Amino acid sequence: MAPELGWDDVQELFDPYSMGSLPDLCVPGTTARDWQALLDLVVASGWRFEYSEGDTVVPLPAAATALVRDPDEECPDLRVWPAAGMLMIFRFWSAEEIDFDVDLREIQGQERLDEFCAFLRAVGGHLGKPVLMSHEGGNPAQHPLLGYSPETGQVTVLTPPLVS
Repeated sequence: MAPELGWDDVQELFDPYSMGSLPDLCVPGTTARDWQALLDLVVASGWRFEYSEGDTVVPLPAAATALVRDPDEECPDLRVWPAAGMLMIFRFWSAEEIDFDVDLREIQGQERLDEFCAFLRAVGGHLGKPVLMSHEGGNPAQHPLLGYSPETGQVTVLTPPLVS
């Protein structure tokens, strides 16, 4: 079976030097229920994970609990390793959007790209929502470079690359 994205076709989108090493990813249009579905998926998938509030690692709470904090408290995060050496960091900024990032240095080559796409498909498919990626500091909901579409069930390039 051919990969849905060929490394040779998209490697410039995964160049940590021109794109920034930590691209922004999101699932727009979510609710606390979607966050909970994500947490349930992480646990059910058997992916290694770690939830922390500030510098303190604590047991994974319900999404509704993680999303509520005082304005002066640090935003909790959930670190998920869907594959060895590939870390996704989810931040509980708001219920309306699931925000996360990945280090592009961990996605180099076809095998790692396939693992990354499988993760986006798992998340987007489970939630029935798009999963979008933009360059570091970008807005994936407004300027996505690639993403998972629940209509097609695939990860595709959404805009021409910004680098030459």
